[in-house]
Amino acid sequence: MQKILSPESLGAALRNERKKKGLSQTEVGKSVGIDQPTMSRVEKGNPGTELGTLFRLLTALDLELVLQKRQRSTDDTKGDIW
Repeated sequence: MQKILSPESLGAALRNERKKKGLSQTEVGKSVGIDQPTMSRVEKGNPGTELGTLFRLLTALDLELVLQKRQRSTDDTKGDIW
């Protein structure tokens, strides 16, 4: 399980999973109806990415979103500023 605290960390997680599966940005993007430049922006953490696009990408990469109560430590504010 990976902790996601920002659009950038979400994009990195999607990129890592895509690469683990040996897929290109073009292949994944095509499967969800977006082009390669848009896929690149998502992986770079574009905060303007539509929720529908994110959920389609999660599905395409066989991932799911799980919400849980936040557990904070004193240095856990990194990435909280949007």
